[in-house]
Amino acid sequence: MSALSPASREAGRFAPGKLLVIVILCGVALLWSTPLLWMIVASAKDIPYGADTAASLVPGPVTAGHFIDAWQQGSFPVWYLNTILMTGGILIVQIFTITLAGYAFARMTFRGKNVLFYCFLLQMTLAPAVLIVPNTAMLARIGLYDTLTGVMAPYFASAFGVFLMRQTFKMIPPDFEDAATVDGANLWQTIWHVLLPLARPGLIAFSIVSVTSHWNEFLWPLMVTDSPDNMVLTVGLTSFVRSAEQAADWGLVAASTLLVAGPLLIAFALFQRQFVNSFLFSGVK
Repeated sequence: MSALSPASREAGRFAPGKLLVIVILCGVALLWSTPLLWMIVASAKDIPYGADTAASLVPGPVTAGHFIDAWQQGSFPVWYLNTILMTGGILIVQIFTITLAGYAFARMTFRGKNVLFYCFLLQMTLAPAVLIVPNTAMLARIGLYDTLTGVMAPYFASAFGVFLMRQTFKMIPPDFEDAATVDGANLWQTIWHVLLPLARPGLIAFSIVSVTSHWNEFLWPLMVTDSPDNMVLTVGLTSFVRSAEQAADWGLVAASTLLVAGPLLIAFALFQRQFVNSFLFSGVK
């Protein structure tokens, strides 16, 4: 028999240690995912009123009644539509603003550029709750209170997005822009046809962060919307889950929560490789 190579001996020597690390990581992952597992089990399990099996992770008799009741008691079609319009509208405007601002900070030279960029970054240090009162007062003065446009307006500019696109454009060699200029392209054509395709991973990474954060946004939509027709998923969820909690209908609570979180979970399961690659390219940790 041929002798084992040094690499093989090293792999065999540290195999027990690696196995221990894998076991520990699997345990941490299982512990972290316990609330999600309970939500899935409870939403599909027939839980009698007052039963002590509500907190159990053991599956029971399967039923779709909780989802049917949640869909009938809540205005989920309206809430889904409002949430999609809100997150999609914010993202479209943000892509436009962060692309232009990121390009300006990455490529252009003007007086006070670094100071202005640091002012943009200072916005990331502010707690969103600090701006709720002045933003609400401003929306009331300009007539956008209790509208989806009012919910979206404060997010049209993103300090994180500007920083991300600035770093993404800095990673692209200027030779591509020089070649486009030689071919007769103007500034807008260069950005649209040359830089944006190359910056696609950075845009995807930012889109993931934007859609996820605004899909789960609760406090701001709660403060600036009153009418049921303008409610988003998170606000609408609390409006009828409160009564379900008082009746201890935990299956209904779990089913309605899963209806809110489900689209993001499905999207991540389908496109997790693209998610990870985009973050690796853009440097988001």
